Amino acid sequence: MSMLKKGTLFFLLCVLNVLLTACGVSDNAQQKLAAYTVTDIEGTAVDFPAAPERIITLSMSTDEVMLGLVEPARIAAVNSLLDDPVSSNVTGLVKEIPQRIGNPTVEEIMALHPDLVVVPDWGDLTMVPSLREAGLKVVVCKGARNLAEIRETITLLAAAAGVPERGEKLLSMMDGKLAEIQEKVAKIPQDERKRVVLISLMGGYGGLGSSFDEACRYAGVVNGRAELGIRDFQVMTKEQLVQIDPDILFLPTYNDRGNYDVGKFRREYLGDPSLQTMKAIRNQAFAEPFEGYIYNCSQDFVFGVQEIAYRVYGDAFKQGEDEHLSAVE
Repeated sequence: MSMLKKGTLFFLLCVLNVLLTACGVSDNAQQKLAAYTVTDIEGTAVDFPAAPERIITLSMSTDEVMLGLVEPARIAAVNSLLDDPVSSNVTGLVKEIPQRIGNPTVEEIMALHPDLVVVPDWGDLTMVPSLREAGLKVVVCKGARNLAEIRETITLLAAAAGVPERGEKLLSMMDGKLAEIQEKVAKIPQDERKRVVLISLMGGYGGLGSSFDEACRYAGVVNGRAELGIRDFQVMTKEQLVQIDPDILFLPTYNDRGNYDVGKFRREYLGDPSLQTMKAIRNQAFAEPFEGYIYNCSQDFVFGVQEIAYRVYGDAFKQGEDEHLSAVE
């Protein structure tokens, strides 16, 4: 081989070596860029080497938030109630996710091999140390009870999932939807605003401080419980219900897939002789709002606002039962 050829070969090998070295540095840099840290509401910093691909959240509302942030393929399991068409507005979307959970044990969670577990603070926080000791990435979030906490939870979960930009987009979508509803509500004269009371299977739910109360305000509706000063999860007596004298009663529809007699529960109110003087009962002014919206504490809270307005003010607010805000394209 001539000296010229040897020199050329040596030069090419040197160039190739430089390129390979540069690629290696680039790959390492990308890996470092992919790693991130999220601090949850308890102040715990959780390190992620990369965005999680097997996510589990331990509540219905956080499942719904996550379904607006990541593709269903990145979610390892969802709450079984998301299959119930009476309670869920995402029954079609979750068909792509094979596993269902309710109140799983530590062992059941570990068996799903998640790389992110989201635990709302209204759940069982005693399992968090055990999950972390087992090497799982656990983020504790607020169990949202109002719009501000919903927004906070969206931001935290978007960061935990490695998609903060989608969190920002989802918040913007919520703002847009609320503005659209508010524009219609503003056209309803104050003297035509209606008073409602929610009769809930969840005891005292629906009073002052509840997400339902906040949704009523956005919908231009007076929440009778809150107006009387009954706080969320304070039991409303039937004497107080007569005192409120609502224009419309919101009645429950949840039946545990046919295993619960919701009709019997409703008759305890509608058939009670002491309540027959009430305006709503005299006028048969009853409504059955879609529970997948009015109990919703995810980004789909906005559809709860619209659902309340629709049931009270009519077709100007009509919507389907599978509306869902998602930043996933």
